[in-house]
Parts: sequence; structure tokens; C-alpha cells
Amino acid sequence: MLKVMIVDNDLERTTPLKQSLLDSGYEVIAHLKDTVNLDKACCELRPDIVIIDTESPSRDTLENICVMTMHEPRPIVMFTHDGDKEQIKQATRAGVSAYVVGSIPNERLRPVIDAAIARFDEFKLLREELNEANDRLNERKLIERAKGLLMKQRGLDEEQAYNMLRSMAMQRNIKIKDLANELMNAAKLLLV
Repeated sequence: MLKVMIVDNDLERTTPLKQSLLDSGYEVIAHLKDTVNLDKACCELRPDIVIIDTESPSRDTLENICVMTMHEPRPIVMFTHDGDKEQIKQATRAGVSAYVVGSIPNERLRPVIDAAIARFDEFKLLREELNEANDRLNERKLIERAKGLLMKQRGLDEEQAYNMLRSMAMQRNIKIKDLANELMNAAKLLLV
């Protein structure tokens, strides 16, 4: 059973939404009146999804979503009456997974939530792949700088410098990137 946190300052609007969620098999674990403590509430309660119902997302709401997304990323469904394209872009950049203009009938609630979770999961996977690619690129840059240092200091060509790095790393039973990092740190100390 998925745990849902609702954020809405209008109790009349929240009551039918909460009932629809319960009828659809979700567990509503909290109801916040605004997004001021959204990050803290997500850290403490660990909902599976956050549903925000608002007339129009304010700048403060979007900033609070950004903070939560940095610390405790979760799928977010936003129900609003503001269909402005710029608002949609800003909400999506802040971390909203599904932006729904108007109210939604009960029978369409589950597919909207499922789509938001799928979008969130896909975006999370892309972000992880990007981070891994950036890490690999940074490792390569570090190794290239270490090779350049060895080439300059020892008068080696590129292949010889790489073989020296590899051999030293194997002798010390560490990764080449770690050895390259040590070499670059030592070089910084000597040049200071």
C-alpha cells in the first residue's frame, strides 16, 4: 500500500481527494496545510508520493518543492487550476512529476499517480546515469592530468606514463583513479 502525503490549505477540497485515495487503496499518512515544512515532513514520514492541491503554485511553494527534491526526492502530483505554460515549466523544474489542471475523477486518480511514479522513476534513473557518466569523465580527466604530470616530470610518452600509473596502482593494490588523485594532491603540495 503506497503512503500518500497531501498538501492543501482547503479542507473542503481535501476531503473528497482523501476519500478517493483511500477508496483506491492508498494510505494517507499526513495532511499539510502548506509546503513550508514539506522537506522536514518528508524526512520524518517518508511518503511514497506527495499530492499538492493548489489554485496556483506560488514561488514559495515551488522553492519548498525544490528543497524537498534535493533532500528527499519523491514523486509529486500537483492538482491546480493554473494551466499557464510557464507555471507548468517552473513546477516541472522544481520536481513535480505530474501537473494536472482541474479536478480529476476518482477512476482516473490511480493512473495519474502511476504515471507520476513512473516519470519520477525514469527521471531518477536518468539522473543516476548522468552522475555516473560525470564521475567517469572526472576520473578520466584526473588520470589524464596525472599522466601529463608524469610525462613532464619523467620525460615519458603517454603510453609509458599510463603504464607507470597502472603498475604503481597494481603494486599498491589501489585503483588508478585513486593513485592519480594522490599524485595530483602531492604535486599541489610541492608547488605551493
